[in-house]
Amino acid sequence: MSDVSLPGSAARARDGRGLIALFTVTIFLSASLLFFVQPLFAKLVLPVIGGAPAVWTTAMLFFQTVLICGYLYAHLLVRYVPIRWQLGVHLSFWALGLLFLPLAIPEGWVFDPNGPITLQTQGLFALGVGLPFAVLSANAPLIQAWYRRSGAPSGDDPYFLYGASNLGSMVSLLAFPLVAEPIFGATAIGQGWTIGFIAFGMCLMAIAWTFFARKTDAATTRAHTHTSAKPITADQIAIWLLLAFVPSSLMLAVTSKISTDMGTIPMVWVLPLALFLATFVLTFRTRAILPDPWLKALSGFSVVFLIYVFTTSALSTGKLVMVAALIFAFFAIALYAHRQLYLARPDAGNLTTFYLVMSVGGALGGLFNSIIAPTVFDTMREGSATVVMAAIIPLFLNRPTLSPTAARRIKALGALAGGLFLALAVLTSNASLLIGVAGAALGLSLLLARPLVTFAVAMIAVTASGTFLQFNGAHFVDRSFFGAHMVRDDHARGLRLYMNGTTVHGIQRLDDLTAQRPVPLSYYHPELPMAQVLQSDLARDASDIGIVGLGIGALACYRTPGQTYHYYEIDSMVDQIARDPALFSYMSACAGDQPTYLGDARVVLEGQDDLKMSVVVIDAYSSDSVPVHLTTTEAMQLYLDRTTKDGVVLYHISNRFYDIDVPLARSAAALGLKIWLHQEPLTKTQYLQGASASSVVMLARPDTDVESILKDGNWRAVQSDGGRLWTDDYANPLSILSALR
Repeated sequence: MSDVSLPGSAARARDGRGLIALFTVTIFLSASLLFFVQPLFAKLVLPVIGGAPAVWTTAMLFFQTVLICGYLYAHLLVRYVPIRWQLGVHLSFWALGLLFLPLAIPEGWVFDPNGPITLQTQGLFALGVGLPFAVLSANAPLIQAWYRRSGAPSGDDPYFLYGASNLGSMVSLLAFPLVAEPIFGATAIGQGWTIGFIAFGMCLMAIAWTFFARKTDAATTRAHTHTSAKPITADQIAIWLLLAFVPSSLMLAVTSKISTDMGTIPMVWVLPLALFLATFVLTFRTRAILPDPWLKALSGFSVVFLIYVFTTSALSTGKLVMVAALIFAFFAIALYAHRQLYLARPDAGNLTTFYLVMSVGGALGGLFNSIIAPTVFDTMREGSATVVMAAIIPLFLNRPTLSPTAARRIKALGALAGGLFLALAVLTSNASLLIGVAGAALGLSLLLARPLVTFAVAMIAVTASGTFLQFNGAHFVDRSFFGAHMVRDDHARGLRLYMNGTTVHGIQRLDDLTAQRPVPLSYYHPELPMAQVLQSDLARDASDIGIVGLGIGALACYRTPGQTYHYYEIDSMVDQIARDPALFSYMSACAGDQPTYLGDARVVLEGQDDLKMSVVVIDAYSSDSVPVHLTTTEAMQLYLDRTTKDGVVLYHISNRFYDIDVPLARSAAALGLKIWLHQEPLTKTQYLQGASASSVVMLARPDTDVESILKDGNWRAVQSDGGRLWTDDYANPLSILSALR
C-alpha cells in the first residue's frame, strides 16, 4: 500500500514546494517594488516641487495613507469576494497600473508656487504613481490570504511570508542608494522598475492559474472560505496598535536625532528603516533570533539608554560609537515589540484584519512624528515621548488582576489625587504638576482601564507632557515644519547663538545688538571668502545680489546704499528670527527693507526670468547635508541665467563629510565656466574674533574679470576629475564622501 501512495505523496510534496516558491517570490518581488518606488518617484519630482524636507515628509504621508487603503482593500476583498473573483479584480487593477508606466511627471502638470505645497505634492504623487503603488500595497495581506487557501503546506499559518515580504523591502531599500542610484539615472531606474512591475504581474497570473486549473485546490479554497474566524476584540486591536506604533515612531525619531546632532551622512535614514524591516524578518517566525526573555531584557536596557540620549546632546560630539549604540537600542526595542506583535497575531482567518490594524498603528507613528509633534512640541520631543510608550509595553501586556475591592479603592484614591493635582496645576500653572497629572492618569489606566482606553490615555499623556517642558534661559524656542529653532546667549564669550537642532547656524556679539552696523561673525567674518567677494569692486558696484539661505542675515551688513539684496528662504520662521531686532540686528540694521522670497530657492528663481544679479550666493548647505537638487548641472545653469554677464556664483560648501566641490567642478567644466576654491584654516586671531572656518567655491564665465577677488592668493583653480555629471536625473552623494576619497 505504501508503494502505491508514495508517488502521490511525492507529487504533492513537489506541488507544495512549488507553491511555497511561487508565493514567496511573488511577495518578495512585490515588496521590493513597493519600497523601491518611494525614493524613486520622490527623486523624479524633486526638481519640480523643490527640495524642501516637506516634500519628503508629504511623500511619506502619501505612501502611508495609500498603504492603509491597500490593506483595507485587501481586507474587504478577502472577506466578501470569492477567491477567483479576488484574483480577477486584482489582476485588472494591475493591468490599469500599466497605464502609469514608465513613471514620470504627468504631462501638463504645473507647480503653483503660491498654492498649498502639501496638497499639490499629494496630487502629483496620486497622478504619477498612485494606482501602481496601491496595487503593490495590498499584496502582503492578499498573497498570504491566497496562500492559506492554496492547499500548500503550512497554509494555516502563512505569516512566514511576511518575513519574505520584509526581506524584499529591506533589500530594495538598501539597493536604491547603494547600487541603483550610484550606477543608473532616475530614468533608467524607472525603466527597470517597469520591467519588475510587469514581472510581478506574471507572478500574479501564475498564482491565478493554480486556483483556476486545479480542482483539489478549489475544494480546499471552498473549505477555507467557509471556515469562521474568531471575533476580534477591542483589547486585541489596542495591543496591535501599540506594538506597531512604537517601532514606527521610534524609527523616525532616531533618524531625526542622528540627522540633527551629526548631520545627514550616508545611511542615516536607510539604516534605521532597513533594521526596522529586518525585525519583521527575525521575529515573524516560529523561533525568534533570541529567546523572548532576552528580548524583553534588552528592550528594558535600551529604554533607559534612549531616555539619556533623547534628553541630552550625546551625539553632538560626533562619536560614531554613540550613533551605533542609539541604533542598536532602537533595534532591540523594535525586535521586542514586533516579536510581541507576532505572538499576539490572530488565527489565519483574521489575517487581513491584523495587517490592517498593524498598518494603522505604523501610520499613527508616522502621523505623530510628522504632523502632531511639530505642531504641539516647541522642540524635538517625540523621541522621549515614544520611549515612554516603549516603557509601558511590558505593563500593557501583563496587566495586574485586581479584586473588585482593591479596584474601587484605587479608583477613589486616584480620583482624589488627580483632582488635587489638577486643581494645583490650574492655580499655579506649574508644569511639573501638569506632567504629574498626566503620569497619574497613565498609571491608573494601566491598572484599571481596558487596553484600548490605556492606549488613548498614553498617547494623550505623553503628548500633553511634552508641551509643558520648557528650556530655561532661551530667548526664543519654537519649531517649524523644517526643524527646531532656539536663540540663546553664551555669556562667557559674549555671544548670542542661533541653533537649528543642536547645530549653531548664526552668531552675533551681544555688544553689537544695538550697534548701527554690526560686524558679521562665523562664516561671514570680514576676512573670510564670502565677505571678500561681497566687499570686492564687482559686488560694491552691483545693483542686485542674491542670497539663497537667510540664516540670521549676517551677510546683510555688506550691503551698500542703493543695492537690493534678494533673499531666498524656505522656512518662514528663519525669516521671523532674522528680522526680529530683539533677537538679532543684522537685518534690521542693514537690510530691513530688503525682500525675502519664501519657498524653495530653485522653484522661485525659475519664475524670475527678468532678474539679473551680479553675485548669487548659495548658502543652503546646512547641517552637513547635500541638497542635491541645488548642486546639479541644471541648478548651476539656472544660477548662471540669473547673473549678469560679468557676475559670479558662490557656493558655501563647508562640510565635515562631503567634498561638494567635486560635482561642482564637473558641472562647471561641462558649462564652460571657470571655478575656484577657497579653503584654508583660520588664524588664531580670526578664531578669537568669532570666525568659523569655511570652504567656498566661486565660478564665473571665462571672460569675467575676478582678479580683484583672486589677488589675496588663497583661491585656487579647480579642475574636473572627469567623473559623471550630477543632473536632475543622476546624482551619487556616496561618491563624494570624504572618507571614501
